[in-house]
Amino acid sequence: MRYKSPKLTADGLILKDKKVLLIKRKNYPFKGKWALPGGFVEYKEKTEDTAIREVFEETGLKTKINNLVGVYSDPNRDPRGHTVSVIYLLEICGGKLKSSDDASDAKFFDLNQLPKLAFDHNKIIKDALRKC
Repeated sequence: MRYKSPKLTADGLILKDKKVLLIKRKNYPFKGKWALPGGFVEYKEKTEDTAIREVFEETGLKTKINNLVGVYSDPNRDPRGHTVSVIYLLEICGGKLKSSDDASDAKFFDLNQLPKLAFDHNKIIKDALRKC
């Protein structure tokens, strides 16, 4: 019997001076919408490494993990299918901000003036702020 399994992703949440780093998505789903940088975990890759890799690929920033924000597993959170995301609070430790890879733009947004966000990223940011 073949079992269905959710896909696994990891995202990075970077807060700086009451702002959050977001990327503008280049691809479906939510093309053109803002989101936390992140992506799919590769085979034999730790979620921590995925978050750091994806943030670097999409923003040019080198980061390190400060804390776990949470795990988000609502089967309806991604229109591509059931996706479980592990979200890490990251700290910048190098690099230069520039959009790349799956991001057409990358910039910091004031936490009180966020654009409409993809997926459940608005909830994720609110959860992280409650923990900080």
